[in-house]
Amino acid sequence: MSACCRLMACRAVSTIATHHIPSPQIPIHLCQLSRFPTIHQHYIQRKIVLTSRQWVIEAVGSGGTGPDIGAADGEIHKNGKRCCSYPVEEVEKGSKEEEKFANGKKDGMVKVVVAAVATVVLGVGNRVLYKLALVPLKQYPFFLAQLATFGYVIVYFSILFLRFRAGKVTVQMLALPKAPYLAVGLLEALGAVCGMAAGAILSGAAIPMLSQSFLVWQLLLSFIFLGRRYRFNQLLGCSLVAAGVIITVASGSSAGSLMEAGIFWSLLMILSFLFQAADTVLKEIIFLESAKRLKGGSVDLFVVNSFGSAFQAVFICLLLPFLSKLWGIPFDQLPLYVKDGAACFLNIGTGLGGCDGAPLLPLLFVIVNMGYNVSLLHLLKISSAVVSCLASTVSVPISVFLFTLPLPYLDAAASLPPGFIAGAITLVAGMFIYCCKPSIRPTK
Repeated sequence: MSACCRLMACRAVSTIATHHIPSPQIPIHLCQLSRFPTIHQHYIQRKIVLTSRQWVIEAVGSGGTGPDIGAADGEIHKNGKRCCSYPVEEVEKGSKEEEKFANGKKDGMVKVVVAAVATVVLGVGNRVLYKLALVPLKQYPFFLAQLATFGYVIVYFSILFLRFRAGKVTVQMLALPKAPYLAVGLLEALGAVCGMAAGAILSGAAIPMLSQSFLVWQLLLSFIFLGRRYRFNQLLGCSLVAAGVIITVASGSSAGSLMEAGIFWSLLMILSFLFQAADTVLKEIIFLESAKRLKGGSVDLFVVNSFGSAFQAVFICLLLPFLSKLWGIPFDQLPLYVKDGAACFLNIGTGLGGCDGAPLLPLLFVIVNMGYNVSLLHLLKISSAVVSCLASTVSVPISVFLFTLPLPYLDAAASLPPGFIAGAITLVAGMFIYCCKPSIRPTK
């Protein structure tokens, strides 16, 4: 059998240039080409000689004699040998494309790492500032929750309008089907309602521990709807990350805290994380489908955020009677509650007390929370739902550690859980295992 060897990279072309090639399994000889290819009587073994804008490599076959010229374009057969010639321009072009692809892949990895770090930092700030924002608004947590639902619709659509005027958002992006955004709003509303209902009953470390089911739902849903296949090290890494958070949080709580509230509320909280996981996977599907509809482009983040938040607000409005009763607020007194909550948020009025720290702390929380949501969605867009979930999960033990520090407006710093170090080590090991790629043995 004859073999044809093709050079994949050629940097420089000179009148006479030689480059050494490692010894192959079969003898390799070279013939020079001028305008009309001819085979020289002498051969230069394991070298390449460039005398024109084309080069030729001969590979000795297993047998066969006699000339065989013209079998294919650029191929010459003689005495069981075949010469393959390729223009140097094609080789140089292929080399540049490979180098460009490698650089693009490296830049993509850097962007994912930077976005993940930003998400972790904003996630920590979001958790800490939410705790601080509830200091002046301790009587109005329901107002703060609804402010994040309805207020963000106005902010997101304002940003969307400015980006449309600037040309960042196109008419084609706005013309995409709205049914997926409707499903996003419904899932977010159901997740919020179930989470509020269960969170009002559960206490202590139950919610952070049960929140690790979010990662399990992410893996399962992305496997079903996105066709993702995860390596063993990725599954092991995700398991260790979840175990690290559970060790960190559970070590500082009393035993049986999950069973004290009842199994129903624990299952309801797990159901809320199922809705949230389905929401993130659906957003990833929206980005993938929009790339097809926009012919390689991608829908802007604020298009997804704006319409998703708008539909969420619609469903929350329909569920307000149930939510107000859940928080112990009679529905007929809801307007007065919202008025007092807004006055405390802005720290205005003489009839309210205990609103120290407003409006600074609530405003800081609102700003950081918006940045966290945008950063999380950006990370999901350039990577995957599982990666964004891991970045969000890492912020939990960091927040636990920060609450042990003397923070303003908080009465006393919490003590560090006994299993914090072990949980943190387990979490870091899980992240490292997830990111490591197993070595692949080269095939012959």
